Amino acid sequence: MSSQSHNLSPFNRSISRIDGQSDDSTRASGSISILLIEDNPGDIELTREALLETGRLTNQLDVITDGETALDYLLQREPHSSTNLPDLILLDLNLPKVSGREILAQVKADENLRCIPIIVLSSSEASRDIQETYQLHANCFITKPVQLQDFLNVIQMIETFWINIVALPRADQPATPNFQESEV
Repeated sequence: MSSQSHNLSPFNRSISRIDGQSDDSTRASGSISILLIEDNPGDIELTREALLETGRLTNQLDVITDGETALDYLLQREPHSSTNLPDLILLDLNLPKVSGREILAQVKADENLRCIPIIVLSSSEASRDIQETYQLHANCFITKPVQLQDFLNVIQMIETFWINIVALPRADQPATPNFQESEV
């Protein structure tokens, strides 16, 4: 099984996909689908390089370079109606067409998407940006390091934490809350 191509940008290439395995077996092996929503070609390549450098995991990385296409992809609007949802989103705030803040707000308001963790990666250090993204229910806010090695290290720490340590919800099975009272 080859990785699915979405033709979203010239950077849209999967890191790799484990051949012939279902999402369940892929997830069990430590592999997840990551959606990077970023318009800076340099940051896209650095993120890809950092994920490849560890060699520990096999992840699918899809890249979208503008907010409008990202929303179409996540909301599975044409031509993305058959797209598999990501397990994790890395989101820049300053995007063309639709801002990262708007993407964050719409994803967290959608009952089928809200459980997908969103990591905001921004060059901003402004407390207003940090506060606003948490109010919009971002799972974390990371200021992009300026130094190359620091940037690579941050991406690898994201990978270590969000892929090796955290138990992620399955993107293909939206959570439906069960608020029945339990017996005490």
